[in-house]
Amino acid sequence: MESKIEILSSVTVEHSDDLYKIVDLLNRTLKRNDLMFGLALDQQDKNKAVFTIYRT
Repeated sequence: MESKIEILSSVTVEHSDDLYKIVDLLNRTLKRNDLMFGLALDQQDKNKAVFTIYRT
């Protein structure tokens, strides 16, 4: 069975040490709705983070 992950939206925001807590909360709360959330440091500016919403 093949699983396809679709990017719904992505935004770049100022990095904060607590951003991961929001992503973790969203993933635990909304996984039953086939949604997944990601957070990564921006490759060009390490003071920014890229927040992405996926449909699984």
